[in-house]
Amino acid sequence: MAFSIRKASLSDYPIIARHRVGMFRDMGVLDASRETELTRATSQYLQTAIPEGEYLGWLAEASDTREVIGGAGVQLRRILPRADAGVPGLELGPEAIVLNVYVESSWRRKGVAEALMRRLLDDVAARGIRRVVLHASPDGRRLYERLGFAASNEMRLTQTPEGGRR
Repeated sequence: MAFSIRKASLSDYPIIARHRVGMFRDMGVLDASRETELTRATSQYLQTAIPEGEYLGWLAEASDTREVIGGAGVQLRRILPRADAGVPGLELGPEAIVLNVYVESSWRRKGVAEALMRRLLDDVAARGIRRVVLHASPDGRRLYERLGFAASNEMRLTQTPEGGRR
């Protein structure tokens, strides 16, 4: 069960969009009636963000078939300069938020997600990006902790389109 990792290109946006839908579906947070809407919106975003360098992606391919079996990406976002306890100097950004870590079900628990994450982290470090964040699903938490991620003090407020809060 060999595979290789490659950088995603603009032509890969349909695969990345499909993986994003699969990720949310598998986590139980995407109703089937909204899959087309999410695919369309993600595709539109990626068609701009990939060429502009705002979104960087990596794909795993099965060595024998070249079928894409998984992927991971980061969205680079500007941050205000910040001081962080225990880190020398100021963090000037950008910050990389890990997104779309997804592996096809038949390839799970075979090291694909870990290989994708290691490549992603190596490439982000080579760009001089020091701050990498993510929102871990319960299934992914052990992997991220093994890679050195630590829980933070983030809190979240979700507002409805009408201005209410959930």
